[in-house]
Amino acid sequence: MHDITLELAESVLIAARRRAQKIKVQMNIAVVDAGGNLKAFERMDGAWLGSIDISIRKARTARFFDMDTGDLGKLSKPGAPAYMIEVSNGGLISFPGGVPLKTAKGDIVGAVGVSGGLPKQDQDVAEEGADEFEKLSRRQAA
Repeated sequence: MHDITLELAESVLIAARRRAQKIKVQMNIAVVDAGGNLKAFERMDGAWLGSIDISIRKARTARFFDMDTGDLGKLSKPGAPAYMIEVSNGGLISFPGGVPLKTAKGDIVGAVGVSGGLPKQDQDVAEEGADEFEKLSRRQAA
């Protein structure tokens, strides 16, 4: 698999939404494909309008750099090697909530981005979606 399918992208959304509901936070959840293009999106009822763009940018950032957005944030602080990287590529998001989607073989085929809560909550919900993707990917590979 070189790109995420719509079916798997929707599974990521469902898992992430379930986690957001469990922690009682309305979220915007975006899934991008291997090229960083929007594949699937969900805005939970009551989720902030301003977080729509942030969730998409988190997903794109995670895919563009194949790392969690929070990890990129650590590299982009003043004095760090990637300082000011967030102003590149039309604007990136360098705080938690974006996670690459890796197959069982370790190939990155997309990413999930979540926005609507505190950074720790966004990361938690994104990781839940990524974990679901990895689990389904392992099943398909077996």
